[in-house]
Amino acid sequence: MKPHGDIAQQQANLIVTSTLLMLLIIVPVIALTLFFAFRYRQSNPEATYAPDWDHSTRLELVIWGAPLLIIIALGAITWISTHKLDPFRPLDRIAEGRPVAEGVKPLEVYAVSMDWKWLFIYPEQGIATVNELAAPVDRPIHFRFTSTSVMNTFYVPALAGMIYTMPGMETQLHAVINKAGVYDGISAHYSGAGFSDMRFKFHGLSDEEFARWIDGNKAGGAKLTREDYLKLEQPSTKEAVRRYASVEPGLWGAIVDRCVDGKKMCVSQMMAIDAAGGAGKGGLASTLRSPWRDTEGGKRERTVVAALCTPTNPLGLPVESDASTRVAQKN
Repeated sequence: MKPHGDIAQQQANLIVTSTLLMLLIIVPVIALTLFFAFRYRQSNPEATYAPDWDHSTRLELVIWGAPLLIIIALGAITWISTHKLDPFRPLDRIAEGRPVAEGVKPLEVYAVSMDWKWLFIYPEQGIATVNELAAPVDRPIHFRFTSTSVMNTFYVPALAGMIYTMPGMETQLHAVINKAGVYDGISAHYSGAGFSDMRFKFHGLSDEEFARWIDGNKAGGAKLTREDYLKLEQPSTKEAVRRYASVEPGLWGAIVDRCVDGKKMCVSQMMAIDAAGGAGKGGLASTLRSPWRDTEGGKRERTVVAALCTPTNPLGLPVESDASTRVAQKN
């Protein structure tokens, strides 16, 4: 409840405000319950005895009006803060009374939850780390999240709330850390045998310290290729910190598209084909060439282009006819 990031601080304030509003009802109800039990006990001859009493307009107004006002207040606060603290919403301030300076770009960080470790990719700096995260103090951070196999949750309590990671999908978070230090990061969603050890350290650094941290990763790391990534994503527990001095271009997109190995069609390619009507007649494949051609013997055959996932073809469709299959059909 005493975090060092503005988003987490606003969330903590929201919890406190909501709790106090609810206590405005809870405390009087508990106090009055005890008072009534004592005041109207059977052994108290001074208490008013009114067995035929059944209604009081003033009491009804209090009983229904006060909770209604609390609910309206909670609803308004929830609606406003839900939009204000939307994790997809870019930051307009780094702390209370401190707007984001003009021209300051957020630090881009791509995060991948694995079994059972975290991979962080810094696309602008061209490095990657395993189970270690760092960012400059008072600089907005733009996270993009995905997962390799099962749903998980990224959570640095000092920074912001929990954000889910899902395979084949991308979620986001905009946040900022306002105080230098080393903070705990965890996985907050059970994901299997190594879940309890799926932890990492988040370092809040000055600009100079962050620059040195980047240089240290570039000096002491290897290159993160697709082959290395496929080995890294295999289940393992209690992984030590790893550093990669460079990252193969296009790796993040392939991770989200679930086609790092290049042996299967990417998710985005499937969606593109489906959006165009599928791979059959009238679909994307059949529009690349004439779908029918005459052959010997008085037959016609339809050419169906196989959609392949290759780095050089973003649509996943081969240009030459070598990759196509022919389905012979009678007139």
